[in-house]
Amino acid sequence: MDLILDICDTYAFDYAYAKAFPVHLPSNVTLDAATRDHFATLSSLTRDNAYRQYFSLFMITWIFGVLTYFLFASLSYFFIFDHDTLKHPKYLKNQVWLEIKLTLQSLPQMAILTAPWFLAEVRGYSKLYMDPKEYGLWYMFAQFPLFIMFTDCFIYLIHRGLHHPLVYKTLHKPHHKWIVPTPYASHAFHPLDGYAQSLPYHIFPFIFPLHKLSYVALFTFINIWTILIHDGEFIANNPLINGAACHTIHHLYFNHNYGQFTTLWDRLGASYRKPEQELFEKEKKMSVEMWKKEVKEMEKVQKEVEGGADDRQYLSETQAKKTI
Repeated sequence: MDLILDICDTYAFDYAYAKAFPVHLPSNVTLDAATRDHFATLSSLTRDNAYRQYFSLFMITWIFGVLTYFLFASLSYFFIFDHDTLKHPKYLKNQVWLEIKLTLQSLPQMAILTAPWFLAEVRGYSKLYMDPKEYGLWYMFAQFPLFIMFTDCFIYLIHRGLHHPLVYKTLHKPHHKWIVPTPYASHAFHPLDGYAQSLPYHIFPFIFPLHKLSYVALFTFINIWTILIHDGEFIANNPLINGAACHTIHHLYFNHNYGQFTTLWDRLGASYRKPEQELFEKEKKMSVEMWKKEVKEMEKVQKEVEGGADDRQYLSETQAKKTI
């Protein structure tokens, strides 16, 4: 993250901090006359100031999160997501707006909690490294499957823990509001839920070496993957990959497929549910018969998991009331 911070300091933050917290300048010197190279020396909050670094990393995390969310979720929604899904009986009234609203409320709060991890990395407490020779070329390749396996395991455990009755309704139910999610549901979490599931990503480079450029690439990949498993486009029918079909099963039936990348931990934890073959055939997947089957089972499981009546406001129910 120090690479990203250095770029942001050079092209934005040095000037902003010099404006907000200027050093005492001689009367014949003005900030506007300074060049970009000098901005770094014109603030009382120097680049190595921990408070400045924390605030900068918070802003980077927040802005990067919002930009990647809107860019990739929008690309997925308009070019991949099947808009016939909006006719599903469990699609909510104003769902896309509600997904975006919750995301925009949660991202800055998650950024506040995440920035200390980035600060610790920038200040040299992690095992992030830059020289590929430091751990050998073989590790430049090995770090990727190691990262996936480590994070997939602990996200599975955290995610499954979030379904415990003591915390589910408060922390995880906001994300399960979306029975048939759109790509915009990808980051629509309670902030503590989203932060908890991100912890393995931040803990990894404090235990295992990770190349700095690989780190940036992996965090970008994670954001894109999170969107892809919510896009409803069931391409991967691979028994090992926890793709959109597996995650759709999770949103529909709650207690299956907690994994993030693979089905391994669900299989070991006896929570794996193989997606029905009909989900990979568009005509059957979008058929009224399939939807009725899904709704019947979903409503039964919803009562078991959440207890009592379903408090979601579905679009189909709203439209039905208008026609009465």
